[in-house]
Amino acid sequence: MLGSIKIYNQLFIRLVIILMGFGFTTYLLQKDLFYTSLFVGLLVLLLTIELYTYLKNAFQFYDKTIQAILQSDFSADFSKHKSFSNYKNLFKLYETLKNKQNEQVSKDIIYRSILNNVETGILILQKENEDWNIFFMNDYFSSHFEAPKVSKWYYLKNQLPSLCKIIEEQGFSEIKTSLQIRVNKRDSQTFVMQSSRTKTYNQDYYVVLLDSIQKVVEKKEKEAWINLMKVISHELLNSLTPIRSLSQNLKELIDQESLSTEDLDDMKQSVQTMLHRSDHLQQFVESYRKLAMLPTPQKEKTELNEIINNSLEIMQPLFKKENIAITNTIDFKYRLKVDKLQMEQVLINLLTNSIYALSNKENKQILITAETKEKRLFIAITDTGNGVEPEIENKIFMPFFTTRKEGAGIGLTLSKNIIEAHGGYLTYQNKDNKTTFLICLTE
Repeated sequence: MLGSIKIYNQLFIRLVIILMGFGFTTYLLQKDLFYTSLFVGLLVLLLTIELYTYLKNAFQFYDKTIQAILQSDFSADFSKHKSFSNYKNLFKLYETLKNKQNEQVSKDIIYRSILNNVETGILILQKENEDWNIFFMNDYFSSHFEAPKVSKWYYLKNQLPSLCKIIEEQGFSEIKTSLQIRVNKRDSQTFVMQSSRTKTYNQDYYVVLLDSIQKVVEKKEKEAWINLMKVISHELLNSLTPIRSLSQNLKELIDQESLSTEDLDDMKQSVQTMLHRSDHLQQFVESYRKLAMLPTPQKEKTELNEIINNSLEIMQPLFKKENIAITNTIDFKYRLKVDKLQMEQVLINLLTNSIYALSNKENKQILITAETKEKRLFIAITDTGNGVEPEIENKIFMPFFTTRKEGAGIGLTLSKNIIEAHGGYLTYQNKDNKTTFLICLTE
């Protein structure tokens, strides 16, 4: 604001001097002072030319600065400009936009660096008029598919025709599918593809994510092995550490020249503890063997109600003991091809899990329902227990994980393995203070 006022003052003073000079020249002519008036007139002319040059430079400076802003050219440093004080607001705008651009460039560099270090193929397209151009391609996509970082869509179509064909056939809409991609005549690889479309500031973007199924599987396998080894190591150390300590104690007692009655009692106690820990370790190994060597299901046509009723009959004494109300709403006949004994084992495991969940509840109810949908059978077991705690949601199907002191931690894992061996899946959900385990089997 102060700079603008200063410019206005300078213009006003120049105009006043020129007008006064013009008036003075006219006065001198009236007094017949020809040469004096000519001299004053020349001064007025020079002042007019100076005013024109001043205005021209000012407008040119404004124009150059605005052009630099429009072209995002922020390389100039106006702090050293001789007229800096006259254009403070303009320079302030320039510096503000310059700082914002530098901040945006820094963010872009960080975002691109992050995306380039992600081990997932990322391709972002931008729509310009009716054509799509490549806005961004990360390093993993470029290196894995041996695709140069081109800017035009039709260049990529020549490199990856199978991928581009699917995208075009779906009209650049949201897609979630798997596809085979062959790179330079090598063996085809299977990828999981997810895409989404979004608009921002009147710009249309299409984001494509490609994950190698092999990579996903290897990651899951690695995580599973790590978790399993943690559990096994924990169990082994819990048993071997006291056994080693007791063995060392026994050796010291045996090395004595004579044994007292108290020493014999210690030895008996140590041997008993070692036997107990050995039994525990043996049970653990047996549980692991049961999981690792699950027999192939011997499938035969069986009535659903027969499996349900047999399982409920086995569990009835426990229901009665714990005062649990069982409601079985399955009222239709359905024959499914399964291993009857294995399926009964799954139901018994899930019902046992529900009994434990209801141990400290006043309202003890278990509801069994079933429905068929799209050639699939869904069996749901719902209890009014406390549900699965959020912090252990991703652990409940982990081998040997349990929240019960007397539990072995294989019930849910074994049930999940049996259902998957039958070509189905086992999952759960928490809703309205109730926990539901859902079994899905295909026909």
